[in-house]
Amino acid sequence: MRHLRSAALLAATLVLLLATGGTGASAQAATRAVTLPRIRTVTLPDRHGPPRIRDDWSGPAFDACDAPALGTLLAWRSASPYEAIGIYVSGSQRACGQARLTAEWVRQARAMGWRFLPVHVGLQAPCAELSHKPKRIDPANAVQQGRAEAGEAVGAMRALGFGNGSPVYLDIEAYPMSDPACGQAVVDFTLGWTQALHSGGYRSGFYSSLGSGVADLAAAARAGSSPLPDGLWYARWDDRADTSGSGALAADLWVAHQRVHQYHGNVEETYAGATLAIDRDQVDGPTAS
Repeated sequence: MRHLRSAALLAATLVLLLATGGTGASAQAATRAVTLPRIRTVTLPDRHGPPRIRDDWSGPAFDACDAPALGTLLAWRSASPYEAIGIYVSGSQRACGQARLTAEWVRQARAMGWRFLPVHVGLQAPCAELSHKPKRIDPANAVQQGRAEAGEAVGAMRALGFGNGSPVYLDIEAYPMSDPACGQAVVDFTLGWTQALHSGGYRSGFYSSLGSGVADLAAAARAGSSPLPDGLWYARWDDRADTSGSGALAADLWVAHQRVHQYHGNVEETYAGATLAIDRDQVDGPTAS
């Protein structure tokens, strides 16, 4: 894909060079004028669309690497400001073992009043610099890989007791923005992920850094690509407990109760004698309850 873009750029540049006389300042100006979009338009069929069943919610949440002990959740439910928790339900590159995460754990946590932000951690961007997550998206098969990972997530959600309409957030860690083909692979993967989740009766979510994955997905939205995720969870550690976009996400994208903001990371908090290492989130978007 990168070679095709380079060839197209060279051809367009030559045309402009001939038209402007060819060399020197005019040639440099012509080269600067030739820019190709970082993200191209991709449209996949989405016969099912997002399920009509939905549970949008607004309030403070946290995410933790491992599903907390039920005793800790009970203490935090009564003493902390949080009402929702991010849990890593599936994916070959989850960082923690999730020994506690069972359908019974979900049932008991739900009975305490907790809401959930289910997360899937699978293949990462081709250009990602993550030694601890070595599996990468193949740009040539990104759509198919996204569909396959959505199938894995659907199976995990059903096994844990999460019904139709629940969201699953695809975790794509931050990656360099120097290679457009890398960003396009992430977008293609996410479109396939969304298409397959909709077919399975679940809502699609996407988590990434505001400066990489979210930026590329916003460009895909501008380009008219579809189907796009139903919820966007952006990471910008600016200590602002809001979902306004931190000055980098346009006000007309993912605005219908479709945003989650991870605004502070790697902090320990203690409530009622129970301590957890968490990231802090503010939610105005899809949750599972």
